[in-house]
Amino acid sequence: MLPETIDATQSMLAKTGYICPRELATVVFLSLKLGRPLFLEGEAGVGKTEIAKALAAGLGRRLIRLQCYEGLDANSAVYEWNFAAQMVAIRTAEATEGVERKALSAELFSDEFLIRRPLLEAMQPQDGGAPVLLIDELDRTDEPFEAFLLEALSDFQVTIPELGTITAPEPPIVILTSNRTREVHDALKRRCLYHWVDYPDFDREMDILQSRAPEATEALSREIVAFVQRLRTEDLFKKPGVAETIDWAKCLLALDAIALSPQLIADTLGAILKYQDDIQKLAGSEATRILEEAKKGLEG
Repeated sequence: MLPETIDATQSMLAKTGYICPRELATVVFLSLKLGRPLFLEGEAGVGKTEIAKALAAGLGRRLIRLQCYEGLDANSAVYEWNFAAQMVAIRTAEATEGVERKALSAELFSDEFLIRRPLLEAMQPQDGGAPVLLIDELDRTDEPFEAFLLEALSDFQVTIPELGTITAPEPPIVILTSNRTREVHDALKRRCLYHWVDYPDFDREMDILQSRAPEATEALSREIVAFVQRLRTEDLFKKPGVAETIDWAKCLLALDAIALSPQLIADTLGAILKYQDDIQKLAGSEATRILEEAKKGLEG
């Protein structure tokens, strides 16, 4: 059953561990109520993919994920034929007398030999209701795929030449994400509700961390969040996202840390920074400076 209010949406997501600001809960609620795809843009690691996972878990629906990549085409996203199984069937038929070519052709291109990829799978009847279809990192694909996707999402149907047009009995709940490595065409954005997912403020990141790493003491969590928030103001190639905050906290807990220190930060920078140039910028006194500034901010 879909949530009936924005507050119910926010509460449902919170129960799955996703701490959602009201403006994001509002657009999720509207997407569900209006049956419109939801397009989420933002930096990597801010929780765009997680919202789809949380939504599927909260609604008790199946999550189907289409991970986008450069060169992705319609066939790879929709279906392909099981050529190996088809060849076995052909050889078996050749060894059997009396098999008609027309009947064999119809059998080879039947549902038995069809491999459903994410878009087609999302348009099949599902136990528990329409699935959540996550089209992740759409900005990695090219414009021809965008054009195809626009058509597919308009009518929630796809065409397989050998089988005809397949229409979803119930449209899936569609979440599209982009890290904005390139601009997605306006035509596709107009088909969707849109929301920019930003880095959380201090209080919400604290709530997220306490939800995902409850073993951490409040004092350590505050230091972690304050340091990461201060770190995001630095000139870095890739600023740490919420995912990195959680990973770092779990690393520190594994080391039985009770408070941050310059040496501990230096030893674990690989958990929050993923580029060597960024790590080198924080070597030595820089990490100490940022830690001191973060602690001053907590005291203030």
